[in-house]
Amino acid sequence: MEAEGYRGYCLESVAADYDVVLITDEEPSWEVPYIRDCMVVPDPTDQAALSAAGRYLAERHDLTGVFTWTEWYLVPVARLARQLGLPTTAPEAMQACRNKATARSLFARHGVPSAASVGVRTLHEARAAAERIGYPVVLKPAAHAASIGVIRVDNPDELTAAYPFADRAAGLGLESTDVLVEEYLDGPEISAECVTYRGETAVVAVTRKTVSDPPYFEELAHSVDAADPLLAQVAPAARAAIRALGITDGVSHVEMRLVGGQPRLVEVNGRLAGDMIGHLVRIATGIDLPRAAADIACDRAPDLTPTRSSAAAIRLIYPDTSGILTRLRLDGPRPQWLERAHFQHRPGDELVLPGDGGDMFTARIGYVITTAPTADLAQSRAEQAVGALGIQISPRAVGETSRSGPNA
Repeated sequence: MEAEGYRGYCLESVAADYDVVLITDEEPSWEVPYIRDCMVVPDPTDQAALSAAGRYLAERHDLTGVFTWTEWYLVPVARLARQLGLPTTAPEAMQACRNKATARSLFARHGVPSAASVGVRTLHEARAAAERIGYPVVLKPAAHAASIGVIRVDNPDELTAAYPFADRAAGLGLESTDVLVEEYLDGPEISAECVTYRGETAVVAVTRKTVSDPPYFEELAHSVDAADPLLAQVAPAARAAIRALGITDGVSHVEMRLVGGQPRLVEVNGRLAGDMIGHLVRIATGIDLPRAAADIACDRAPDLTPTRSSAAAIRLIYPDTSGILTRLRLDGPRPQWLERAHFQHRPGDELVLPGDGGDMFTARIGYVITTAPTADLAQSRAEQAVGALGIQISPRAVGETSRSGPNA
């Protein structure tokens, strides 16, 4: 997924207060106005290459902190910070965030409400685990993100068909290649946006989520309301999960489901949330999470004082069917409450939904962000904005030769 449309606000925010030197996997383009220096490392998960780049930049600049908002780089970057003598949560804690099996074990040990979970390596083991846990279950890679390879299974026949989907994604994991068979948590999905500094965690916002119908878990929409009454209810569980994993410093995105009205942990992402959620938090509360992450990386207490009290929503745009995007335009006048509309695909690109072998990168067309005094109104406005889009898809058999754009 193209970075500027989803992380550009983060770099812009940090660069407003800090001189930024960047380690990236390709030559910078849109990042250039925000950075002082750069090193290109084709694979930042290569610890030796990342560390060499970090040492080189440390020789050229007086580095005071290092952090990442990229899920795959959490452990290598924590190790780099340790090597440079800079503040960081322990790499072992980042490992625990990245390996969901480890996280589940730590949640159980510390009494954090979570889900029954069994790591498996074969379909036979998955069948046995599902029988013990009880259907429906969820299959997911132990070390992945963005709902890639995650699928709900309601019976043994579905398990046989679904296991290869989860196993393929699990094989790409760095911290583990296991598949997890987990208890299905039946209830609304939310996340708590958390800031931890020197072991003390503040829960600054709650994000309410809309996910796709089963069997997949594609995230379709998010909303943040500064006055959300759930904040006080879920904050203790979020703090407990962060403590259990050993996170001492940084911004975390803690995913939960409300089962019977009570929070049950899904996972802790030891980084800024994706899907522009940090931007929604700033619109709704005035709290700048990218700036807070940079401050903490430099061992400075972040300013978490709310300066606004409103709401914002993002609607992520997916097609109804896989095919070729033939028309995409925003029709009619642009209302003031439409904060932005962003498209990562353009006419001529092939869109492939998860059920046809794709994922969020191949399926998502873009997003709209709306503002309002309340989350319900912001969500309603987001649906209105999507309804005003002129989108046409030409269905076709997935895999046919087609012209795809650079962001496909």
